[in-house]
Amino acid sequence: MKAVLGLVAGCLAAGVMAACSHTETTEANVPKSWDPKAAAAYLDQREVTWMGWQGAARDHETFCVSCHTAIPYALSRPMLRTALAENALSVNERKLLDNVTKRVQLWDEVAPFYSGEGYNSPKAAESRGTEAVLSALILASYDARNGHLSDATRAAFRNMWALQQTGGDGNGAWSWLQFGMEPFEAKDSKYYGAALAAIAVGTAPDNYRSTPEIQEKVSKLREYLNREYPAQSTINRVVLLWASAKVPGLLEPERQKSIINEIFHEQQADGGWKLSALAWPRDWSLHSFVRTWWRSDGTRQDGRSDGYATGLITYALQQAGIPADDPRLRRGLSWLACNQNKAEGFWPSLSLNQHRSPSSNVGHFMDDAATGYAVLALSDANYGH
Repeated sequence: MKAVLGLVAGCLAAGVMAACSHTETTEANVPKSWDPKAAAAYLDQREVTWMGWQGAARDHETFCVSCHTAIPYALSRPMLRTALAENALSVNERKLLDNVTKRVQLWDEVAPFYSGEGYNSPKAAESRGTEAVLSALILASYDARNGHLSDATRAAFRNMWALQQTGGDGNGAWSWLQFGMEPFEAKDSKYYGAALAAIAVGTAPDNYRSTPEIQEKVSKLREYLNREYPAQSTINRVVLLWASAKVPGLLEPERQKSIINEIFHEQQADGGWKLSALAWPRDWSLHSFVRTWWRSDGTRQDGRSDGYATGLITYALQQAGIPADDPRLRRGLSWLACNQNKAEGFWPSLSLNQHRSPSSNVGHFMDDAATGYAVLALSDANYGH
């Protein structure tokens, strides 16, 4: 009997893989399910690894908060509670929130993520700006579920606004960590950070975005996002689209429509999107052109659709109001349903910067981001599981 069941399971798996490997994904040839329990197990395990990794450790027994692991975890993990029959925060969510709250409360005492020693750029200022935005985003997203703005979140926003730049090309934005690492820590990532700040403001409960004392600051942020828009990569514009759904009036309707059209133009035949084609500034530089095809270590960029681009884009389109029955959106969701590694729970994505060993901690970073945003998109769509 076991042998028969094993043969049936093998045939079903082969059928799914065949459907998912079709040149073009359609509603008729994809599975209608994904595994939220496996996704939660992967996300929890990766957050535990990040929190305990020596490379993430900081002073006062805290750890730094990452765009690739901690942010997707904080945003997506609550979406899995119903499937897991959970009534409260997971243990790892609580540890993450306690860590962020502690650093917010000790803001004038904790050291920045990076001191600047050994770097040619002002890493302390970049660290402070990055952390301020990410802390506000994490805490606001949890407060939104509770319906009230906590004292810790108010403090996080005060820290954030205090560091908003007031002059130069970055007027209205924040200093942002730059290590030459796309898509989170590169020369154009300041724009990504500013869009995340807008998402934090728009996510916060108690109608925080309309608070009188922040209106001038929000206006500066809006001006920055619109002023610097022409040079942005498509993936930065995706985050801006998401932000515009959270802050009414952030973008003109025609610009929103333009971003949506740009996104769908880049959709691949299999229904997904590939990050390597979307992550480079529109500065007409040789660097951006070359990096579309080659990583900085000389290895080729992957030409396939990937979980990070597809998860983030599909979620942003949903947030922007693309109808659930839009066939292009459904194809993106179908790609996500096809491409979860159900044995380990994650969605695949690869570094744009260097070839990474898939068995290493660093080699999982883009998978972490991909899995978080895939969970957000599939959960938001109430896609079957």
